[in-house]
Amino acid sequence: MKSVRKNGAAISMVMGGLAASVIVAAIAALCLGSQPYALGQLWQALCTQGEQDPVWRVIAYVRLPRMLGGLFSGAALAVAGVLLQAVLNNAMASPNVIGVNAGSGFCALLAMVLVPTVPGAMQFAAFLGALGCSMLVYLLAWRAGLSRTTLVLAGLAVSGMLTAGINTLKLLWPEIVASSPGFLTGGLSGVTMSMLGAAFPYFVVGLLLALFLTVDLNVLCLGEESAAGLGLHVTRTRFLGILAAALLAGAAVSFAGLLSFVGLLAPHIARRLVGTDYRILVPASALLGAAFVTVCDMAARLLFAPFELPVGILLSLIGGPFFLSLLLHRKRGRIYV
Repeated sequence: MKSVRKNGAAISMVMGGLAASVIVAAIAALCLGSQPYALGQLWQALCTQGEQDPVWRVIAYVRLPRMLGGLFSGAALAVAGVLLQAVLNNAMASPNVIGVNAGSGFCALLAMVLVPTVPGAMQFAAFLGALGCSMLVYLLAWRAGLSRTTLVLAGLAVSGMLTAGINTLKLLWPEIVASSPGFLTGGLSGVTMSMLGAAFPYFVVGLLLALFLTVDLNVLCLGEESAAGLGLHVTRTRFLGILAAALLAGAAVSFAGLLSFVGLLAPHIARRLVGTDYRILVPASALLGAAFVTVCDMAARLLFAPFELPVGILLSLIGGPFFLSLLLHRKRGRIYV
């Protein structure tokens, strides 16, 4: 009993630390930039809410949407990564590795080209692209023999084709891509409150569905046969998990573009911190992903000031070596793929 209490207390401390890191990152994102503001200036500007106040305009129209975009996209992609790793039984699965981000990005760009004036069309197209791509990768891997390596290779193949489609749209309609310069690399510089508002319902539904599935995911991790023997509907659980991941990834891609490796980094770090219980792992990954993307976006803004580096580039520089370390990691004497 004593060890259980200690473990619970340790997890509570970790969750509290993650929540505090999100709050600190959010406040820092509002204060830091090309023109830094003290906390007193920030508080005064938020209290006055005056259109004529330049500090209030910078915070309300630039830094607040960007900060919220970092929090939402980081949490969404991190939880999507947790879900995909659970339902596909693959520690290497994440929205960018198996092509979910590429499918979402292709359909979102297609919606920009075909129906640019229809409200909410890009967000819905991003969700459909993420769902269709994840289901396609799963079916391809299942037909070829559902192994960890096959799944990753199928995802890379589909991602390559969809990236070619994205590049084709970029060549045929360059003005569409020019209107969203950070989309292809992943960036938060052009995020607005209206974009966040259109993506927010997908984010909320996906997150609630993910939290609803946490108990079933714990059962699924016992193995397909054991889970079925305990009464779990394995096929339905996997479909709902992929559906939630598509909602979250599509929401993030619709305003943040093709951010990479968040869904791989955050879940693995969260597992080391809180363990493998999905009732705790899902919210822990959401908090960690939110803080991580927000901090990386601040670093991308400040490292080369006055020039700005898209946060997607920085995430790729961090996530690439992490992915290779996972690829070469030996577990029980074999390559962990």
